[in-house]
Amino acid sequence: MNLHKLLAQRATDNKPLRVLLIGAGKFGSMFLSQVRRTPGLHLVAVADLSPQRARESLARVGWPAEQHGATSLDDARQHGTTFLTDDAPTAIASDAIEIVIDATGSPAAGIRHVLACCKHGKHIVMVNVEADALAGPLLAQRAKEAGIVYTLAYGDQPALICEMVDWARTAGFEVIAAGKGTKYLPVYHEATPDTVWGHYGFTPEQVAVGDFNAQMFNSFLDGTKSAIEMAAVANATGLTPAPDGLEFPPCGVDDLPRVMRPRAEGGHLTHRGQVEVISSLERDGRPVFRDLRWGVYVNFAADSDYVRRCFKEYGLHTDDSGNYAAMYKPYHLIGLELGISVASVGLRSEATGAATGFRGDVVSIAKRDLNEGESLDGEGGYTVYGRLMPAADSLACAGLPIGLAHGVKITRRVAKGQAVTWHDIAAPDSEAVCVRREMEASFRTA
Repeated sequence: MNLHKLLAQRATDNKPLRVLLIGAGKFGSMFLSQVRRTPGLHLVAVADLSPQRARESLARVGWPAEQHGATSLDDARQHGTTFLTDDAPTAIASDAIEIVIDATGSPAAGIRHVLACCKHGKHIVMVNVEADALAGPLLAQRAKEAGIVYTLAYGDQPALICEMVDWARTAGFEVIAAGKGTKYLPVYHEATPDTVWGHYGFTPEQVAVGDFNAQMFNSFLDGTKSAIEMAAVANATGLTPAPDGLEFPPCGVDDLPRVMRPRAEGGHLTHRGQVEVISSLERDGRPVFRDLRWGVYVNFAADSDYVRRCFKEYGLHTDDSGNYAAMYKPYHLIGLELGISVASVGLRSEATGAATGFRGDVVSIAKRDLNEGESLDGEGGYTVYGRLMPAADSLACAGLPIGLAHGVKITRRVAKGQAVTWHDIAAPDSEAVCVRREMEASFRTA
């Protein structure tokens, strides 16, 4: 609770935390808008495949040109300015950098950057939840062995959920369920970049003038992003997925104690200690009353007469038994909040969420019949969506993780609605594939 005080002292002592941001897209830009206004943080460099795009992002969020005109990493460190580069590996290796933020969204790039941070002793903040869902348990283990901190990114929903779970457990409550809200209908699993805008209610005119990426937006709509984020939460908290993955029950904040309890007691959970995403739409498309579309929640149990009485005395909204209550945060501020992770890592050597085991996985599911010779187009595309599974079930069926389902060829027919497996593709010889296969072998025998 004193991170700002500690940062202010760093500023006074002229010893700011030295940060590298990789990826100047939307999330990165939101962090850029805040970092220069945060005492004790020095953004030494921004690495992007297009330094010009990074320059435009900085201008868009209000940075004066002279603030990012450094000619080298050493120049930036010496004069308190920022260096723009397309060479992330060199920046990671530099003594000018202490903390690296991966905001690329590319699983392969994320794995590469984490391994480089392990080699060079740099803490790593993973905005890249796609890489975490693909190989986070092994990456976190490698980071620990290297003596660095690997962390999920505060501001993104998984880290906020981890925080709420930690709060509940530290207060002595059993966590019954935790998760987030989203807009969901079953038909969305079939959505493609061609149909996504109609589901969002965007007109062609709005799309034409906006900064919209159809495939990225579609990954949120078709359930893939929710599955990825809940896999990250399961692996970081010890909560586990339901056997059939996410159910997306319609639920408003007032109904959390009733809906997010075990089925045996009238709720929707298969077990206590579950990750679940709630929908802001009823199944007939009507909006849920007081929905949690942009927020996160934790459901917890009293499990004693005394605590149930306290819940009542202090006005907690509970289920009809009085045993289950919920806390929620209605919004998340994405990259605007990312500095919390940077400060936590740099000042306390503490993660704001990190995998402690392999409990949840995201497997590629065919959106339509897939034929031999076709190429998969990955998260949010036309061919597959991601479904959350218990990790043991994913390993048992040899499911192809969604993070590797881009640019790989199908070698035999896969019917619509079926899981794509390692046996159905020609797996490339890549670093990401090798790391994932190593993780599967490691946790299969753990």
